[in-house]
Amino acid sequence: MTEAVTAAILVIGDEILSGRTKDKNIGTIADHLSAMGIDLSEVRIVPDVEAEIVAAVNALRSRYTYLFTTGGIGPTHDDITADCVAKAFGVGIGEHPEAIRMLLERIRPEDLNEARRRMARIPDGAELIRNDVSKAPGFRLGNVIVMAGVPAIMRNMLDNVTPSLQGGDRMVAEAVDAEGLPEGAYAAGLGALAKAHPGVSIGSYPSFSPDGFRNQIVVRGKDAGLVAAARSAVVALLAGLKGDGVPA
Repeated sequence: MTEAVTAAILVIGDEILSGRTKDKNIGTIADHLSAMGIDLSEVRIVPDVEAEIVAAVNALRSRYTYLFTTGGIGPTHDDITADCVAKAFGVGIGEHPEAIRMLLERIRPEDLNEARRRMARIPDGAELIRNDVSKAPGFRLGNVIVMAGVPAIMRNMLDNVTPSLQGGDRMVAEAVDAEGLPEGAYAAGLGALAKAHPGVSIGSYPSFSPDGFRNQIVVRGKDAGLVAAARSAVVALLAGLKGDGVPA
């Protein structure tokens, strides 16, 4: 197995915390990273406050292989992510000529006002991330990948930065339907199995569907053999409980 590649997501914006805007990016990024074998380990949401953003960037970039940020790189006064990332790294920030050129692919020169030029302000030493949707680029500085909050634009930036990312071993997941058994019936046994199989994670996930209540146990890990062994143990546990006549 290769060394684990980890990541965090930092969602930036008062509108997310207020509930006005519903985040659609966390799940997209999580799915994308999982397919690459990158373990998403933490997600934070912070307001449009410089001190909060700087502190979160520094904490997360030092802890994980990659930090992905979304939001705060538009043309308005509260779009301060680029400045905060520059401050976190202790570097300067200024208009990037290539970013200006990208903006001019969509905006007429006479319409490139001061507000729109804010989207070309990039921390010193950062690499641009192409944006084929609205042209205003994201950027990468060190292990921090800074992307837009608008889902379609974020998705495009994520696709464009992917070739530069290092992947890891992909997660293997196996699901077992508890078939009517309540969680309380198998909780103790499942806890014992989790301790007996430290190379995997085992979780129980209740859900409601049109067909009624359902419990599903999921075994996850990066070693297919360990996952298979743990899954077999879960199946045996559930079969034993059903044989004992545990009520649903």
